[in-house]
Amino acid sequence: MYSDVLLFIDGHWTKAAGGCTLPVVNPATGEPIGTVAHAEKADLDRALEAADKGFRQWRKVSAFDRAKIMRKAADLLRERADAIAPLLTLEQGKPLPEAKGETLAGADVIDWFAEEARRAYGRVIPARTAGVYQLVVKEPVGPVAAFTPWNFPINQVVRKLSCALAAGCSIIVKAPEETPASPAELIRCFADAGVPAGVVNLVYGVPAEISEYLIPHPIIRKMSFTGSTAVGKQLAAIAGAHMKRVTMEVGGHAPSIVFGDADVDLAAKLLATAKLRNAGQVCVSPTRLLVQKEVYSEFVGKFTEGVRAAKIGDGLEAGTQMGPMANPRRIAAMETFIGDAVQNGATLKTGGHRIGNKGNFFAPTVLIDVPKTARIMNEEPFGPVAVINPFRTFDEVVEEANRLPYGLAAYAYTRSAKTAQAIAASVETGMISINHHGLALPEVPFGGVKDSGYGSEGGSEALEAYLVTKFISQACL
Repeated sequence: MYSDVLLFIDGHWTKAAGGCTLPVVNPATGEPIGTVAHAEKADLDRALEAADKGFRQWRKVSAFDRAKIMRKAADLLRERADAIAPLLTLEQGKPLPEAKGETLAGADVIDWFAEEARRAYGRVIPARTAGVYQLVVKEPVGPVAAFTPWNFPINQVVRKLSCALAAGCSIIVKAPEETPASPAELIRCFADAGVPAGVVNLVYGVPAEISEYLIPHPIIRKMSFTGSTAVGKQLAAIAGAHMKRVTMEVGGHAPSIVFGDADVDLAAKLLATAKLRNAGQVCVSPTRLLVQKEVYSEFVGKFTEGVRAAKIGDGLEAGTQMGPMANPRRIAAMETFIGDAVQNGATLKTGGHRIGNKGNFFAPTVLIDVPKTARIMNEEPFGPVAVINPFRTFDEVVEEANRLPYGLAAYAYTRSAKTAQAIAASVETGMISINHHGLALPEVPFGGVKDSGYGSEGGSEALEAYLVTKFISQACL
């Protein structure tokens, strides 16, 4: 069911020039399930040449015709979702319903940007002089280099890919080596839909080697990255040195605030579900749960009960609510975070340990009364570990929510419209969802502030990053 994954360069699926491959491992079993081609410099040079050629062709295709091809790709992705989702689960670990949901959501992203491309309007500016026309037009920025992580192998690629193609750009995608098959099948949908050769290219390999070669290359005009803050800063510095356009979606540490007047049952249920999604390996996962003192004990009990009752297992098994973590490194990271927190005085309510000795399964974990000195209060855990701390006043919780340099996502629960408006205005974040979890839809902005990056990967704002604004002033003779 799982085939060896190849590179896609200039319209052809191909092995790496040097024949090198990397193993792909199933995180539920720890066993290899296939290989992925390992690109080297010669492969990157071919991809760059193809992207340059593809851009010169694709930019001339009208937005109307680009949209038709993209919508065909979306239709193919929907048709193939039942075949693609098991591949995603095999290589990444998330439960099959989550994998299928990610695949179908990818088709919605393609559709949204296909239509948005047809509305990338310019404008006419009234001139001061008779006989002069002042026009503003939008043009594609040029070939794009995109770097994506393993936690959402389709979702993270499809946003960058759809934006680039909708704007008229070509693209080289450096997809994750740990989860290569599902993004390859996504790109196969675009190829089968009729995207010209060279417009979309796909490579895998050593991330640092590929990024350090592609980003400064004169053919590349824009870079988009999703990943850790530390790596994002390094890549942004490379891009900045060469005046390249950049979209950065990096780390977070989402404060999730439950006020005393909240619907505690609803808050506990939704936050527990969100915490277990993709085993907590989600950049917008609720991580610091801040609960007002009067409902603290009630919330802790209900949230702990919710995560403790979840069925943990292989993502391909029916009924599984949380699969394994993506790799052994995440297991070690969780053990380190939890041990440090307990040593600093936190109380472990549930979990805190690996499950079995096969695969990367980890018990959903709840830590309460965690001091700020603990690492997990300052570093993104990126796993199924929730921290729950009490607060007393509005000002106190705002101070804690804004204490860290991150600002990607935040959540709040309250029955008061006044409190909802106040917390939305006070938290330093790119996104906040109140009384529900409504982030990451294709039509809404998705991005952060401060050390969580800049730019958007959703909504009409996302397309702007792939377009340049040209002003034309013309006098009629």
